[in-house]
Amino acid sequence: MEKEKSPIVELAKMVCPAVITIVVSKNLPKIEGFYFLPFGGENLVLPKVGKKGKEKTKIGGGSGFFVSPDGYILTSQHVVADKEADYAVILEPEKTYPAKVLARDPINDVAILKIKNEGFSYLELDDSDKIDLGETVLAIGNALGEFHDTLSLGIVSGLSRYLTAFGGIEGQAESLRGLIQTDAAVNPGNSGGPLVNMEGKVIGINTAMVTGAQNLNFAIPINYAKKDLEEVKKFGRLKRPFLGVKYILLNKKIAEKNKLPVENGALIIRETLGESAIIKGSAAEQSGLKEFDIILECQREKITEKNSLANILQKYKIGQEINLKVLREGKEINLKVKLEERK
Repeated sequence: MEKEKSPIVELAKMVCPAVITIVVSKNLPKIEGFYFLPFGGENLVLPKVGKKGKEKTKIGGGSGFFVSPDGYILTSQHVVADKEADYAVILEPEKTYPAKVLARDPINDVAILKIKNEGFSYLELDDSDKIDLGETVLAIGNALGEFHDTLSLGIVSGLSRYLTAFGGIEGQAESLRGLIQTDAAVNPGNSGGPLVNMEGKVIGINTAMVTGAQNLNFAIPINYAKKDLEEVKKFGRLKRPFLGVKYILLNKKIAEKNKLPVENGALIIRETLGESAIIKGSAAEQSGLKEFDIILECQREKITEKNSLANILQKYKIGQEINLKVLREGKEINLKVKLEERK
């Protein structure tokens, strides 16, 4: 009697050929050995950097998946965050292609890559607004960057989650919202891989896991990526409204420490000495925004840590005029701003 196979077997056969490994590499100075430096009764091991040029060195990686037969790939933005690095896509051990990053969307942690060739297996994108709590899902990726086509079965255990994640080459913080929570295991290297439903259609992009917790993993809803993909195919880039300010999001701790009058909002402030908090020639400068202004609301929507200014601006179009409620020197004022395209 023939053994009855799990439906996951057929699902894996359908999905896995479209999932790829992304390798991040960079030209770095050659290491010609190591030397030991006595410190605190122990020896610190430090690399000896050579003077004979540089060599291409692998510095990271992640997963991704084809969304069209002509080489368009979706992944997580933090996987390809380094703009000075080179990227390659591995389909099989003997099939490696150089990849070009067409767009990075740090707000939604989505990136779009392209490789030259055609005839690739690809995955269909479903509607992530129609996900049901408790539905069965499958996470696919290359765990730890070594174990290809690693499958994890689970359920959708939460929707519309908010998370501050640390990742990327520099370990920068990213505030992610609207996340799909799943107990399908996600490991380092799985980032950028697809989260699919039982029809084999993508509902999310695996993006983060909570360390120290069991079965607490998150994915970006695929509808966020759909808009990015549509824009890149149409314009060759992401078209985003741009205000032109540098800011920090306020919370109770920051407000108390700096004796600020409010606990929410976007405080316009430069990051380092010598730069400007208001970008020259930007919509912000033209509107009259100043450093140390606190933007409280955008189009009557309150700005908070969980609902940042960048997230709100995504809802509006280039050329659209919006209203800002601003706190300046203890007084509330209203400013009109005509949004421009980010260059």
